[in-house]
Amino acid sequence: MSKIWTKKPMSAFEDDMKSSQLKRVLGKWSLTAIGIGAIIGGGIFVLTGTGAYYHAGPALALSFVIAGIACVFAALCYSEFASILPVEGSAYAYAYGTVGEIFAWIIGWGLILEYAMGSMTVAVSWSGYFNKLLKMFGIHLPDYLTSDPASYTGDGFSMNLPAFLIVLFVISILIKGTKEAAKANNLIVIMKVSAVLFVIIAGAFFINVENWNPFIPAARMVQEGENMKEAYGIQGIVSGAAAIFFAYVGFDAVSTQAGEAINPKKDVPFAIIVSLLVCTALYILVSLVLTGMMHYSDFDPQGKYPDAIKAPVAYAFEIAEQGWAGYIITIAATVGLVSVLMVMIMGQSRIFLGMSKDGLIPKMFSDLHPVKKTPAKSLMLLGVLIATVAAFTPISKLADMTSFGTLFAFTMVCIAVWILRKKEPNLQRNFKVPALPVIATLGICINLYLIWNLSHEAKYLSIGWLVLGVLIYFTYSLRNSKLHKAGYGETFKAEQKPLQDVDVDIDNEK
Repeated sequence: MSKIWTKKPMSAFEDDMKSSQLKRVLGKWSLTAIGIGAIIGGGIFVLTGTGAYYHAGPALALSFVIAGIACVFAALCYSEFASILPVEGSAYAYAYGTVGEIFAWIIGWGLILEYAMGSMTVAVSWSGYFNKLLKMFGIHLPDYLTSDPASYTGDGFSMNLPAFLIVLFVISILIKGTKEAAKANNLIVIMKVSAVLFVIIAGAFFINVENWNPFIPAARMVQEGENMKEAYGIQGIVSGAAAIFFAYVGFDAVSTQAGEAINPKKDVPFAIIVSLLVCTALYILVSLVLTGMMHYSDFDPQGKYPDAIKAPVAYAFEIAEQGWAGYIITIAATVGLVSVLMVMIMGQSRIFLGMSKDGLIPKMFSDLHPVKKTPAKSLMLLGVLIATVAAFTPISKLADMTSFGTLFAFTMVCIAVWILRKKEPNLQRNFKVPALPVIATLGICINLYLIWNLSHEAKYLSIGWLVLGVLIYFTYSLRNSKLHKAGYGETFKAEQKPLQDVDVDIDNEK
């Protein structure tokens, strides 16, 4: 049992970086664009409707504030880790080098909820905007090809075909190469940010302040699917923060790309913090504009605007009789959600890459394409799984499980960075969390509180997922761990030296 707490030595991380075949092609602003590309998506274009109706009403802006604050604490901890361990794998790698293998495995398994489930959620969200875009041009797909079986009201077979196909399309881009994917993402991010700024500026002219009264509606029960749930009031604001938390996945996706960053120790912390701050500000402003343009009760899927909850921003302008704006927003959202999906699947494949290099999952996940230097086999398998689940699963279940995975990973990172500061105070840190005991404690407490406020079903399913992960670890990963095979275990207590600077000289690289 002592083997399960084996830590990966810093020298082993250094060897991994030196032998890595990944191409270091991402600069500071490309990394920031990856963060913004992942964050701006479902949170603004989709979850604003569900968050306002099922949780907080106009006070959804406060839900975004709470979620943003919780993210800041975790972002600071991620940034310190990224300055020490500039490798692919994100929180999984950080835990492996500080706490131990079993801890790292649980985080890595939890990150699958964050990234894979997040990818599925975004694919379903994209399908909703794509269908709206087609309808604007008079094209109507049959319901059985745009609805998962649980949502389909007809008889016979049904699937969300657009969600299935967009995943396969994104996979084809990612297999071509990281540099190509980053260029595509940069263009899409510019379009998305422009669209969000347009929503804020143009929407401000159509705000009816009466829609904000009361800003925090009195607590009451609302129907979600077949169940009744408590919404609004202070509890609704907190549960809203938990429900929309998956919208902040993007900033830690930056850390999964450290293995392809040109100057990871400096640029990854910069990109994490900047992308988070920019997007949090945009989220708050958009939620205020949206609930000012359209009363939160109008997002009722059983009300007079049943489709508004699927594409809330576009419908707000449509109801304001500004249909032309709806075209701009729908096109921007349809294209923009592609970059969110791209970054999430890319992040998941890099986490698998790190776990596979360590022997904890099969080798195929770390096999790189001989020319493109991308984990092509891993991407293809992920594509099939994500596409299939997205085509047959309701979005609400996917979003809540994604939030659990995100909050769980953030909590573990806050714990791990504190442990590392105590055990290895002399490690080279290009970035240090200020007042770490305070920041880490607040991050742990807020994230655990938000987990507690997720739906019971999401918590039970997510805990079941973690239990399954532990079983897989003891039956496969522990026996195939490369650290144990190499004899690192308890006998490996050699000097754990700080990582040396491995920034790439671009001229020599060329």
